[in-house]
Amino acid sequence: MRPEIASISPVAAINGGEFQVRGEHFFQADRPLVRFGKVSAPLIVGSDSYLMVRVPEDATVGELVVETGEDARASYTCGIGIQIADSLHPVTSPAVDAFGNLFTTFSGSRGQKTPVSIYRIDHSYETKPFVSDLMNATGLAFDAEGTLYASSRFDGVVYKISPTGNMTQWVEGMGVATGLAFDDEGNLFVGDRSGTIFKISPDRQIYVYATMEQSVSAYHLAFNSQGDLFVTGPTTSSYDAVYRVDAHGDVNPFFRGLGRPQGLAFDEYDNLYVAGSLRGRKGIVKIDPSGNAELFVSGPNIVGLAFSPTRAMIVATTNAIYRVDVEIKGRLIR
Repeated sequence: MRPEIASISPVAAINGGEFQVRGEHFFQADRPLVRFGKVSAPLIVGSDSYLMVRVPEDATVGELVVETGEDARASYTCGIGIQIADSLHPVTSPAVDAFGNLFTTFSGSRGQKTPVSIYRIDHSYETKPFVSDLMNATGLAFDAEGTLYASSRFDGVVYKISPTGNMTQWVEGMGVATGLAFDDEGNLFVGDRSGTIFKISPDRQIYVYATMEQSVSAYHLAFNSQGDLFVTGPTTSSYDAVYRVDAHGDVNPFFRGLGRPQGLAFDEYDNLYVAGSLRGRKGIVKIDPSGNAELFVSGPNIVGLAFSPTRAMIVATTNAIYRVDVEIKGRLIR
């Protein structure tokens, strides 16, 4: 009998990620062969109605094929992330400007001075040095005018960066400065991973906006369309939360149950996407406004994400950047 594929989850995966394939007639006389396009893929778990398949490093075609015999095969379209840059060291989400240029970091270990701090990746995916001499570049964010800001977890400074890559100190004293996010009024929020969220007004007045449990690595920040700030900050727990901070600075859990939640971003419908793991499956988790969660992109070592003007999801791992074509519009700062 011919194999039949009923569904594949999640929506997409990057190299090393895993798809769950459901259907029937997968096991005939022999073990089925699985491939993406013409590239063979490892079969991790299998039964007659269920397969778990790992995406090999050289897979680029989003057609999953299951073969059980010479003329017995089934195919299904799925999303495969395409690697567009490597040899990097992001520790949180990349930033994307209005023209689709990507900015990401080579953060290095604490106190390590790297030759390049921030890279710019253009439309042809050429990676070029953009900023040097910024120790432990961590969070990146654009304001509504398209100016890039970067935090340093080494010196607690947030830097303002010109279109040519020149940086000036914008505000200091931010502790272990990690995540950055702008609200719609132009205020910049900075996560000091030792337990404080700072609010910096456009004229650089500094306020303590909220206090939280400290993180072992970084705070990651993003705003929804209602003006609520969402924060992740991995702890030693394997059952961490995404927190919502309201306009008064009150902190409450929005969703609990993620392993090592890190970078996050909203789409235009206020669906939240978080780098982390859900029920032991690693990747990017989608959480709708009601708090329903599902794995959206599968893959190892993901630290952050962003949306491009072309409706692609830009995924950052600990050493590479991927483009996943998902046809989703990210939320913009107004």
